[in-house]
Amino acid sequence: MVDVDVVVVGAGPVGLTAAIELARRGVRCRVIDQLAEPMTYAKAVGVQPRTLEVWDAMGIVREALDAAEPMLGQQVYVNGRMVSNVTLTLPADVPYGFAALPQYEVERILTQRLTGLGVPIERDARLVAFEQDAEHVEAVVAHGSGAADEQIRTRYLVGCDGAHSTVRKGLGLTFEGDAFPESYMIGDVELDWTLPRGYAIRSMHQTDGETDDLLVCVPLPGHKRYRISMQVPATPDGADAAAGNEPADGIRHGMQQGRAPELADLQDVLDRLSPEPVTADHLRWSSVFRISHRLVDHYGRGRVFIAGDAAHIHPPTGGQGMNTGIQDAYNLAWKLALAVEGHAAEGLLDSYEAERLPVAEEVVGRTVRHARSGIEADPDDPATIVKREAQLLVGYPDSPIVGPWDTPPSDAGGLSAQPGSRAPDCRELHSAIATYPLRLFDLLRGTGHTLLLYADGAAASAASIFPQLAALAEERTDGQLDAYAIVPDGVEPVGDGVMPPVVRDSAGQFRAAYGATGMEAVLIRPDGYVGTRVPLPEDGAVLDYLNRIFAAA
Repeated sequence: MVDVDVVVVGAGPVGLTAAIELARRGVRCRVIDQLAEPMTYAKAVGVQPRTLEVWDAMGIVREALDAAEPMLGQQVYVNGRMVSNVTLTLPADVPYGFAALPQYEVERILTQRLTGLGVPIERDARLVAFEQDAEHVEAVVAHGSGAADEQIRTRYLVGCDGAHSTVRKGLGLTFEGDAFPESYMIGDVELDWTLPRGYAIRSMHQTDGETDDLLVCVPLPGHKRYRISMQVPATPDGADAAAGNEPADGIRHGMQQGRAPELADLQDVLDRLSPEPVTADHLRWSSVFRISHRLVDHYGRGRVFIAGDAAHIHPPTGGQGMNTGIQDAYNLAWKLALAVEGHAAEGLLDSYEAERLPVAEEVVGRTVRHARSGIEADPDDPATIVKREAQLLVGYPDSPIVGPWDTPPSDAGGLSAQPGSRAPDCRELHSAIATYPLRLFDLLRGTGHTLLLYADGAAASAASIFPQLAALAEERTDGQLDAYAIVPDGVEPVGDGVMPPVVRDSAGQFRAAYGATGMEAVLIRPDGYVGTRVPLPEDGAVLDYLNRIFAAA
């Protein structure tokens, strides 16, 4: 017997995401966090368009949009002269732009969603140790209330406990990397300048092409409010004024102990580097922080997994860290839920590492390059850079659980919606009842797979197989699948049996976004990625894909 299905260690954005997605699927979970109270400072602030898509599916995007500040672009200055003015422009089919939302607000919104699902956060609760065997994990938790250590028997343990992760250390995973030599000051202030709202400001002083002084200002929700960061000035002997206070595990990352910068310290740097004269006021909080870049060798072992900063840390350039961790949790949770229910095919949980570790490796490498040389030194074209920063190009073409491919992944290039890629949204879809147009994402908010059965006008007569294929897929997934027939206006699919709900591609946007022709099936995973797409009537390929996801009945 187990006490609970999953224990999630850490109640930051990553742990909360994992717990919400598990709870949405009926998985019994407990969430513990060693902090007695939620943090109240803006550790992370950037929210990427892909994360907003995830929150759309999780049912919290409205709350996030209400609380966030639009991020419109970035201006870069060198020695007082503007050298770059980037506007963050995305394709019209992407439903959300970039946003700034302090981490404590992210946690507030996620916590409300989680508690609404009946899962409380157990605070002042610290994971002490754990052991696992083939059937379960035994976790030891110390409670700050002074109660005796608690033994929890769980099916799975998920460590979302940050850069100094107890779970990672308990698994004996390596965490290779290095630290940037500089320390940085950070503060939450109001700035009375005339620079355009919604733009991050990056201002550098360079000598012989080398940056020796740096100021970064990111807009926050609120009147003239910014999170500003800057290098800690060196002492007269050239040493780092914030050196010392080395952590016991040697990982120099995040907020540091010691004297917090005062408003005058921040103003000194603004006086040197601000593109125009400005006065900082209303200091809400400040700190000194260090930056490291490290990556694990594995994302878990046995019944224990890690996600977020426990698996990868890197410079905050481009606001990738929190968003990458959220996608870790979003990728893992649906697979873990199937495993808890006994529905996961052999190897499904292994796909978590196979898919997410290469993503983290790319993010760590890219953010280190951008921190040292600036994003403007990226050789790719601006449109690609923006989509990559938005995390819209994250994909799993080499995953063992996607495909088969009509075109091999190495040759797919710009082809639309290939297996392993993010499922693009499209608009101007219509049903027979709703009097307003739908987005494709409106159909993807369930907790299971979504089967889209497409037929254009020439293939409409062959759509008679749609009822049978939908019924077979729903049976194979034990009902964890929604099916839809997508057809152009004027096409009336008819088949033997109950036709899936019919959605009309009135403006041809689905056909264009997915490169759909003739008649085919597109299976979209619960995390919004294309699992497979196959021409019909080869319905056996759909079931072959599902056999890689779901255990034999």
